[in-house]
Amino acid sequence: MSTAARSLFSYRPYWARRFGTAPVLPMSRAEMDRLGWDSCDVVLVTGDAYVDHPSFGMAVIGRVLEAQGFRVGIIAQPDWTSVEPFRELGRPNLFFGVTAGNMDSMVNRYTADRKIRSDDAYTPGGKGGSRPDRSVLAYAQRCRQAWPEVPLILGGIEASLRRVAHYDYWSDKVRRSVLLDAKADLLVYGNGERQIVEIANRLAAGETPEQITDVRGTAFMLAEPRPQWTEIDSRDIDRPGPLTPPPDPYAAQTPATCAQTAPAGGETQVVLAPRVRPDRQRSVVRMPAYEALRDDPVLYAHASRVLHLETNPGNARALVQRHGARDLWLNPPPLPLTTRELDRVFELPYTRLPHPAYGAERIPAYEMIRFSVNIMRGCFGGCTFCSITEHEGRIIQSRSEDSIVREIEAIRDSTPGFTGVISDVGGPTANMYRLACKSPKIEAACRRPSCVYPGICSNLNTDHTPLVRLYRRVRELPGIKKVLVASGLRYDLAVKSPEYVKELVTHHVGGYLKIAPEHTEPGPLAKMMKPGMGAYDEFKQLFDKFSRQAGKEQYLIPYFIAAHPGTTDEDMMNLALWLKRNGFRADQVQTFLPSPMSTATAMYFSGHNPLRRIRRDGETLPVPRGLKVRRLHKAFLRYHDADNWPLLRTALKRMGRADLIGNGKRHLVPTWQPAGSGGAAKKAPRGRPFRTQHTGLPTLPGKRRQAARNGDGRRR
Repeated sequence: MSTAARSLFSYRPYWARRFGTAPVLPMSRAEMDRLGWDSCDVVLVTGDAYVDHPSFGMAVIGRVLEAQGFRVGIIAQPDWTSVEPFRELGRPNLFFGVTAGNMDSMVNRYTADRKIRSDDAYTPGGKGGSRPDRSVLAYAQRCRQAWPEVPLILGGIEASLRRVAHYDYWSDKVRRSVLLDAKADLLVYGNGERQIVEIANRLAAGETPEQITDVRGTAFMLAEPRPQWTEIDSRDIDRPGPLTPPPDPYAAQTPATCAQTAPAGGETQVVLAPRVRPDRQRSVVRMPAYEALRDDPVLYAHASRVLHLETNPGNARALVQRHGARDLWLNPPPLPLTTRELDRVFELPYTRLPHPAYGAERIPAYEMIRFSVNIMRGCFGGCTFCSITEHEGRIIQSRSEDSIVREIEAIRDSTPGFTGVISDVGGPTANMYRLACKSPKIEAACRRPSCVYPGICSNLNTDHTPLVRLYRRVRELPGIKKVLVASGLRYDLAVKSPEYVKELVTHHVGGYLKIAPEHTEPGPLAKMMKPGMGAYDEFKQLFDKFSRQAGKEQYLIPYFIAAHPGTTDEDMMNLALWLKRNGFRADQVQTFLPSPMSTATAMYFSGHNPLRRIRRDGETLPVPRGLKVRRLHKAFLRYHDADNWPLLRTALKRMGRADLIGNGKRHLVPTWQPAGSGGAAKKAPRGRPFRTQHTGLPTLPGKRRQAARNGDGRRR
């Protein structure tokens, strides 16, 4: 598999480029007629409303294909109970592209407790129920019914995270790769620009999907083994390092591993034959078959470990996994886009608005990002519960300063309702802009799952100077009153640059800053691959210091996760005590949700730790799996809610910590119960009213104080 990437915009334009650029990609035959199109070359089906903005995946893919000269139509949130909406734009000349949207459809619709959400931020009016469960499967089925002979390609985060056999939290079982269940021809995983452009051009040149088996970042099915490929058993890959160990000089020799020569003295001399290291470009790692790991949690944990070891585009090998009578092939990840390529992707002719068909209806996800700017992609944090690395990769892809400035100017000049405030300059992580390994050679060979755990790698460049320079430049633009940073901040990196923290705190915090320690206890933090609270304390000191110097009253709002694998009841109790000591009350909290393919999900399903070598008699984890224990862990995070006090009292007594029940400041929950709350109503003792703990937010105006207490526990 080639490690050199063809430039994204170097292909010869398709003949349909003569039609020019569409003001907005069409969603109806009437729009196609106005553009003079008799057909679409590509039809993209998405579970999101169509917003022509670079934060929406289908808009990006559509505009990238349009830049290659292809005519692209959009079918957004179709009625999946009928085949007719999938025939609306006619038969695509090249292929259907299917995605669930910017979120996995199951994560979008269900809470961590498997309750149906009442809203959908990617739907006009925020109404729920506008997309089916497992949207990729439903849409793919209808595409096949509408035009059976048209190639079908899956993409987006739902397909990306379900590209191999995976544990599915909602059905509580291991499911096959979505590629099989959707009966699609190809699956594109990760950021899909490189893959989809190459596939479109090759299909346009007359190739069939069956011939397209060498594109990075794709998965496909084969019935027969591929000749001239070296197959490696995944059990030979149990830790980072050389694939083949040096030969053991004490091992028994066989004719297959040694040669015998007879010197002049007549004695037979044994000469060891050197082992040949397989060509990585022609090596494929065979993971356990779907049928094997479906019923064996230990094998599942092993497969997860192997998958995550093969994620660096610089050294990843292809993976193969048996499903029934056929093999699922997974090519190595796509090569990251260069800064020049990323700039062009973000500067394609987006309208930056929802499609006119939606009229004045609000789309909450658009409202959230319409005044924000994405400056980079990827994350090298490797947090085990997060899907960013599995989807976008761990190599940071950054835009140029000039491109970012041009986008901010476009927002200022053309986005309706702009008041001069840029709501966010960030990305998956706010402060990884232009951070990378100091050595491209080391980066290409590295197999660590994280560049910052258990500590920051000595080869990682942590210089925040380019980001500080960017902040200073964008806030000086005419017509820009304020530039905020709302993306998640990696504070263990930030403390390496006090100048950056000062710049951030002085100019780019809107009263409070959300960060995510996720826990306080070493056990859960190790399973999350998150830094200890020492880094949080160091950052808080800098934050408070520079806030005082700026004459501003600003606050940190930490986020925490309940019921993460590796967390005990005692861990959650200690976290609750930390929250009370520090005056934090969270009204919306995050309970761990096992998303497909993440390392933490493998922990949840298997009870083993894939961050270490998997053995049947190896390390096992406490896993808060049942609804009862998950509710308890969530109740610890909301220790201040009277409805949780009966549950917490019972748990504390069971844990031998009844000393934490009482009406003093050192107690976690009081002995009395307010009327109307959970449990039997009791009056507070006369003369000793229960006092709520000081929140640490005494002088914020009412609405902002409430927002600071509440936060928003829903991550995307």
